[in-house]
Amino acid sequence: MLSRMNERKLGAKPVRKTAAKSARKTPSRAPAPGKPRKPPTAKPSQAKSAQAKHRRPAAVPPALAIVQVALADMKAVDVRVLDVRGVSDVADFMVIASGTSDRHLRSIADRVVQMVKAAGQRPLGVEGEQQGEWVLVDLPDVMVHVMLPRTREFYQLEHLWDVPRPAARGRA
Repeated sequence: MLSRMNERKLGAKPVRKTAAKSARKTPSRAPAPGKPRKPPTAKPSQAKSAQAKHRRPAAVPPALAIVQVALADMKAVDVRVLDVRGVSDVADFMVIASGTSDRHLRSIADRVVQMVKAAGQRPLGVEGEQQGEWVLVDLPDVMVHVMLPRTREFYQLEHLWDVPRPAARGRA
């Protein structure tokens, strides 16, 4: 065996005894004699997520109406509302609108944030105000994209997110 000084010089790690750890016993989870064992139950967070998967989509969120009023108030151009429930877990609705200039985009986004805050809701984030070609306002159930027309044409978010819904199966 190497001495401790040689171990340090060579960079080897000293071997430590772990017998004390193995000697410790963990408490048994078995029930006391005579008591029946309870069946395992799902954690509350797992139960909620399972319910959320099978739950029907909620009605239109109140933030959507506020966003539409704010966009109309600031004269946003070519406003399009996409229902992405069942397609995306990020949001239930995406609103895509255009502005005439970078300053107009920032004004539209500011107005949306202002009106949502006045209604008692809090935006999760605002991105792209400094660049001015594309401003994103993230609300709990609604995502608002305000873009310059050339940016909107380049990225074509309408075509990306406007997925045709499967037709309801009927009996023929």
